[in-house]
Amino acid sequence: MPRKTRRGVRRLAAVLALAVLAAGWCGLRAALPDTFTLAPGEKLRIAALPFVQAGPAAQGAAAAVGAAEADASANRTLRLFGVVPVKTVRTVEQARRTVSVQGTPFGVKMFADGALVVAFSDQYTALGTENPAKEAGLRLGDLIVSAGGQPVRNNEELAAAIAAAGGAAIEIVYTRDGETCTTTLAPVADRDTGTWRAGVWVRDSSAGIGTLTFTDPEAGSFAGLGHAVSDADTGTAFTLLSGEIVAVAVTSVQKGAAGAPGALRGEFAGDTLGTIAANDATGVYGRWQGAHSGTAMPIAYPQEVAPGPAEILATVDGGAPRRYAVEIERVNLTAADPNRNLLIRVVDDALLQTTGGIVQGMSGSPVLQDGRLVGALTHVLVNDPVCGYGIFADTMLTRADAAVR
Repeated sequence: MPRKTRRGVRRLAAVLALAVLAAGWCGLRAALPDTFTLAPGEKLRIAALPFVQAGPAAQGAAAAVGAAEADASANRTLRLFGVVPVKTVRTVEQARRTVSVQGTPFGVKMFADGALVVAFSDQYTALGTENPAKEAGLRLGDLIVSAGGQPVRNNEELAAAIAAAGGAAIEIVYTRDGETCTTTLAPVADRDTGTWRAGVWVRDSSAGIGTLTFTDPEAGSFAGLGHAVSDADTGTAFTLLSGEIVAVAVTSVQKGAAGAPGALRGEFAGDTLGTIAANDATGVYGRWQGAHSGTAMPIAYPQEVAPGPAEILATVDGGAPRRYAVEIERVNLTAADPNRNLLIRVVDDALLQTTGGIVQGMSGSPVLQDGRLVGALTHVLVNDPVCGYGIFADTMLTRADAAVR
């Protein structure tokens, strides 16, 4: 190869190497949060990224004044292998919280703050087939909150508003993707009965089974499920009007397989355990009314969670919660979806034989590592039920606090 050609190849290789390093550096920056919470006196260590090390606090760090508990904050520079600067972050010191870890099944009874559109039904009229709801622009997942100037909180109130209009067009107010919208719906008369119809099916309540993650004796709150209660037909999260959680007895398990997630089957025991204050994308939260009978355990901060051995606490029969071995395969500190901060694989033979892995109803099962509550199960991988996602326990604690303020 000519000397000039060899020099060109070396330059190209150097450029490509620099490009790869730059991409890796940018990816590493993106994987690091802007703020970390630390227990007082503890050093910042990122268990999932041990090659990233924190420098000393920058000059000028000061303690917050007037807080119930003095929180110290500081700027610190994170460096690759302690040498190459990657990112300057903020650290905040807060007293570590302890909660009562549960792992018990619970039932959710929830009423929506409106009437959720779940299906359309064409109406047979003197003019043929019509569908007023579709013609008005309504879609599956829309939440109707008023009709004809009257609040709508359930199916009966929507039917009453349509009947009261006597065939006249009525104004419908609904929410879609968090925005309030208005349309005009013109009911039609059923050809056989003469009843005024809108051509829409709505749902105003939901019930299901999940797992209670923790209760907090200090705040009087609870947290469970790890994701929102959503409508089974539309996938839309219920906008909460009211709700409660009740005790559940697991009666059987439908074992999961690739492409067919399993499920826990159970019966509501009737005892009310708490009232729901929030149906959040990260879980179900509210005020706890029962005894805090779980195991007291400190909450881990996200940077303390490491890939490697862990346990989940779950109830898959009629007995008490049991610990099962899992492996945390990935920790994502900055996931856009908080329900996917952790990738978890079940490795416990007893659980695999009973459930096939993670099944519906196990959402909310606490994830434990090094004597701390680090997270909760949220979703199963449909094509690989041995694996599932998890959320940080610290995220759920923050949302639980907000729900009961």
